Amino acid sequence: QGCDGSILLDDTSSFTGEKTAGPNAGSVRGYNVIDDIKSKVEQVCPGVVSCADIVAIAARDSVAILGGPQWDVKLGRRDSKTASLSAANNGQLPGPTSNLSNLINRFQAKGLSERDMVALSGTHTIGQARCTTFRDRIYNENNIDSLFAKTRQRNCPKINGTGDNNLAPLDLQTPNCFDNYYFKNLINKKGLLHSDQVLFNGGSSDSFVRKYSQDQKSFFSDLVNAMIKMGDIEPLTGSAGEIRKNCARVN
Repeated sequence: QGCDGSILLDDTSSFTGEKTAGPNAGSVRGYNVIDDIKSKVEQVCPGVVSCADIVAIAARDSVAILGGPQWDVKLGRRDSKTASLSAANNGQLPGPTSNLSNLINRFQAKGLSERDMVALSGTHTIGQARCTTFRDRIYNENNIDSLFAKTRQRNCPKINGTGDNNLAPLDLQTPNCFDNYYFKNLINKKGLLHSDQVLFNGGSSDSFVRKYSQDQKSFFSDLVNAMIKMGDIEPLTGSAGEIRKNCARVN
C-alpha cells in the first residue's frame, strides 16, 4: 500500500493482513523489533511517531550500523488503518523467481528507475533467504557457479517440502557487512536468488552491476537516492490514517 506501515498489521475480523502474503510469509522478519521500538517511543512521546516512520528509520540505521551509508530520513508519515492480503499478492511485490523485465516493470510502476532497482537490490548484501525461494536455482539453473550451488545444496534438499525454511545468507562472502560484495557475487555467478542473478546475465542491468562491483561509493550514493525515493511511495500525511499506539493493530 506504500510507506504506511500496513505490513505490520495483524489480521482482524474486517481484513486479512499482509504478513502471510506470498512475498512476505516466512521472509519478512523483525516485527518484534519494530514493536519494541514503538513501545519505547510511546513511553517518551505518545502519539507522535508513526510506525511507518519507525520502519524507515530502522532501515536506515540497520544499513549504517553494518557499515553502509547514512542519509536523512524524511519524517511525517502516518499509519494506515487497513491492510490488504490481495494487494500484497497481486504481483506488486516482485518475487524471487522474477525475470529482469518483470523487475524493471514492477519498480517503474512505483516510480523507481532501473538504476534504483539495481541499487536497492544491493541491500541483499545482508539478510537471508529460505530454501524454498532458491531451491530451483541451485539445482536447475546453469548460470550459477557449481561450487556455490553445491555449498547451498548442503542445507537445502532437492525435494520440495524438505528443509523449505532452512536459511542461507544472500551474500555468502560478507553476510554481516553492508558492502558491494553482492554485486561481485553476481559477476561470479553466485547470486542466491534467480531474481538476483538476472541482474547480471547479459541484460540491460549488467552495466550497473559491473559499476557497483568496482565502485562501492557509487553504489552507496545511488542507494541513498533510491531509498529516499522509495520512502516517498504513497505515504499517508496530514489527517490521513493515524498514529498507531501499537504497530500490530489499529487504534
